Amino acid sequence: MEANTIQQVNPGKTPRLSRKKGYKQPWVLHFMVLPAAVMVFIFSYVPMGGILMAFQDYKPALGFADSPWVGLKHFEYMWQNDYFLQITWNTLFFACSKMVMNLIIPFFFALLLNEVRKMALKRTIQTLVYLPHFLSWVTLSGILIDMLAQTGLINQFISSVFGVKPIFFLGDGNWFRFTIIFSDVWKEFGFNMIIFLAALSGINPSLYEAAEVDGAGRWKQTIYITIPALIPIAIVVATLALGNVMNANFDQVFNLYSPLIYQQGDIIDTFVYREGLLSGQFSFATAVNLFKSAISLILIVISYRLAYRFAGYRIF
Repeated sequence: MEANTIQQVNPGKTPRLSRKKGYKQPWVLHFMVLPAAVMVFIFSYVPMGGILMAFQDYKPALGFADSPWVGLKHFEYMWQNDYFLQITWNTLFFACSKMVMNLIIPFFFALLLNEVRKMALKRTIQTLVYLPHFLSWVTLSGILIDMLAQTGLINQFISSVFGVKPIFFLGDGNWFRFTIIFSDVWKEFGFNMIIFLAALSGINPSLYEAAEVDGAGRWKQTIYITIPALIPIAIVVATLALGNVMNANFDQVFNLYSPLIYQQGDIIDTFVYREGLLSGQFSFATAVNLFKSAISLILIVISYRLAYRFAGYRIF
C-alpha cells in the first residue's frame, strides 16, 4: 500500500532513476564500444566540416578559410540544370524499383521455401540463393559484363534458341535499367528472404494444428495464418527501406555503366563522383550531395516513425 502511495505521489521518478542506473551499470560494455565510436567520429563526423564547400567557391590552394563565399549559388545552378533533374529521376527509379522488388520476391520465395518439407533440400536452396549476397559488386560486375556482352553466354543462348540478334544489355538505356534492377534483386533477395524465414519460424505451430482440425488445407493456412504473420515484418522492412530511396547503389552502377547510357543510367552518386573528383567541381558536387543527404535524413526519420506506428518497431 505504501509503495503504491509513493508511486502515485511521485510518478515517473523511479523510471528515470532506473534509466540512469541502467546507463551507469554496464561500463565495460560502453568501454568496448569506445573504439567503434571513435572511428565513427573520425570518419563520419569530422568530414562533415566539408559541408562548407557547398556554400563556397572552394579552391584547394586557398582552403576553407580563404575560399570566397557564394551562398546558395551552387544550389540555384543545381535546380536550373536539366541534367540534375534527370539523374534525380534515375536515382528514384532505380531505388524504388529495387525496394519494391526486394520486398515482393523474397516475401513469396520465403512462402514457397517454407512449404519444402525436406530439410536438406530446403537448406541447400537457401544457401544457393543467399550466396551472392557475400560477393562484392566488383566481382559480380566482372561476371555480368562477361555474361551479358554481345558475344557473351546469355546472348549466345538467346541467338541459338530464339534466333534473334544479340541484345546490348549494358549499352542500351532501357536494357541497362532492367539489368541493374534484376542483378540487384538476384544478389540481395536471399538476404531479405532470411528475414522472412526467421519470422515464419516464430509462428505458433498450434495455429496450424487448430486450422488443420477445422479442415483448412495448406492454401488456406497460408492465406489466413502465414501471410498475416509476415505482414508486420514486411511493414518494417518496407518502411526502413524508405531511408535508402536516394541511394541507388553507387558500387553497382559505377562498375556497370558507361558513357553510352548516362542519360538513362547515371545517378546522383556517380554524377557527384565525376563532377567532384574527376572534374574538380568540389563545391557543386558537395551541394548536390548535401541535397541528397538532407532528403535521405528526412526519409529516415519518416521511415522510423512509420515503423514504430504500424509495426511497433523502434531502435531508440
